[in-house]
This record gives sequence, C-alpha cells and structure tokens, in this order.
Amino acid sequence: MGLPIETLPNLSLARPGLDRHALRRSEPDLLPRLLAQPTTRVLVVRGDTVPVVAGAGQDGPALALRPPTETDSTALVLYLGQDGEGTAYLAVVEPAAPSGQTASAGSSGSGGEEAGDEGEQWRTLRQIGADLSDRDATLFATALALANWHATHTHCPRCGATTTPDQGGWLRRCDAEGSEHYPRTDVAVIMSVIDDEDRILLARGAGWGTGRFSVLAGFLEPGESLAAAVAREVHEEVGLEVRDVEYLGDQPWPFPNSIMVGFTARATASDLRIQESEIAEARWFTKDEYREILATGQVSASTRLSIARRIIERWLGHDLADVAPA
Repeated sequence: MGLPIETLPNLSLARPGLDRHALRRSEPDLLPRLLAQPTTRVLVVRGDTVPVVAGAGQDGPALALRPPTETDSTALVLYLGQDGEGTAYLAVVEPAAPSGQTASAGSSGSGGEEAGDEGEQWRTLRQIGADLSDRDATLFATALALANWHATHTHCPRCGATTTPDQGGWLRRCDAEGSEHYPRTDVAVIMSVIDDEDRILLARGAGWGTGRFSVLAGFLEPGESLAAAVAREVHEEVGLEVRDVEYLGDQPWPFPNSIMVGFTARATASDLRIQESEIAEARWFTKDEYREILATGQVSASTRLSIARRIIERWLGHDLADVAPA
C-alpha cells in the first residue's frame, strides 16, 4: 500500500503528546509544589538516556516515570507540562554515568512506574524514540533538548556571570544583572532533490561510513528564508540549482537543540559538483536502483526515528521496511 504524497506519515517526535501549559511556568514556587505532590510524574534524565520499561501487556517501550523523591530538589528540575487529566510531568536531570559504566536501572531514585517483569533499561532517544507513544516521545525530546541547553548556558552571554534556572527550567537569569535568556532552537532544512527522471539525489557526508547515504541537509542562516536555505545548501554541497521547493513537514531534533524542516525540490540539471569538505560522495538513484542496493545491503537506510527516512519513503512510495530491515 502506497504512502500519501502530501504529508510525511508516522513522523516520530512531530505529533503533540502533552499540553506544555506554558502559563504555569511563571507561577510562584511551581516546582517545589509539584515536587510535593505524589501524583506528579518524574522522568529522570541521565546524560542522553532515560529509564525505559517494556513490561507485559504493553505494545512497546514506555518511559519509566515515578513520583517525586526528597532528593529531586537538589538536581536541575524541568517542568514539561501536564496531560488532559491534570497530571503534571517533570524532568530531573542527573549527571551522566562515568564513561565505560552502565547506569543501573534502580539507582539514584530511578525506580519505574509499573515496571513489569523485565525491569528498566537506560536508553537514548535514537534507540527507542520511534517506538514511544506520542506523550512519551514528547516528554523525552523536550527534556533532552532543555537539558542540553542548560548544560551549555551556565553563564551569561552578555557579562559572563553565572545564570540560574527560572520559570520551570524554561529560562536562565543572569545572577549579576538580571537579564533573561531562553532556550535556543537551531533550524535546519533537510530535503529530497528530484530530477526530471524522478531520480533522487542521495549523498554520503564527509566522515560517514561506506554505504551510508541520505538526503541533503544544512542549517538556516540569519536573514534567510527556509526556501532560500534549501536552494543555497543544495547549490553549495552538490552544485545544483533547484526549483519548486515544497514543504513536507518538520521534526524536533534535540541533538543537541535543532528542528529539522523537511522539503522536496526539483533539480534543473543533473550534473553534480561536489563540495568535498562536506560531501564524500553523491549519486542519483532510480526507485528500482535504490530498492536493489538497499535490499542487498550496499546502502543502509536512515533510522525510523529520522525525518530523512520519511522523506525518502515519500519519494519511493512505500515504507523502507518493505525492502530492508529497519
């Protein structure tokens, strides 16, 4: 069964799964009050991992959420929002496990909520994000993006003084002159380039392993529209001019703090001029050629979590799982 051509179906992380309830962030003593309520659900973030459970009766993995503990207030606490039943969700950010060590599932207050027989395992968003419910995917992606921002914005960019988290973790305030600093999101465009023969252009980035091909992508520059960024990146990386730039969808990508905005565009020619500092190899593929090399393992598919995979599937007309394992 073919996929709809007007959207990117099953795009992970893109569907809203929780009411962020942003107006609550400015409430006085919001975090202490929520930490005092046993109905509050807490997600522990350790480095880039969270505890996940896949117990009996579940369709897939789920975040191992727990009530607040007395020690949570000593860590960085982030307000993530609330669900339709009024349950509030927090993230508690803990230091990453030392290099070479695996965090134990039950340590440091990370006990699971209805953990099931298999217990908990610590997983990254790349590992399990595509299998989580909309609520859990939103919780994980939001908590990870905020934690990454806090880790790199401990000091004021204006005067260099230390900053303190405020408004439920959605703001950092300069301790010296009181200026407010908000989480940043870096915008990146990602695009399929199709020629007049309906071939797709896929490229292998400099430093990527052999056989790892994907669509082109790059960051939006100041003063630039999204469509202009698509045209510029394609021209810089492979020397092509494009037309008919069409928006497909977008996906938060907290690695560390981006959003991927997907497009497709038509190439006006097929001759490539590769930017060797960015691109190791670029090739045009027909649908039959791509299916064949994917099935034989000559090329690896993008992960199910990524918008890149959905963009390729839109061009191909079916799920890549029909050709090769995920």
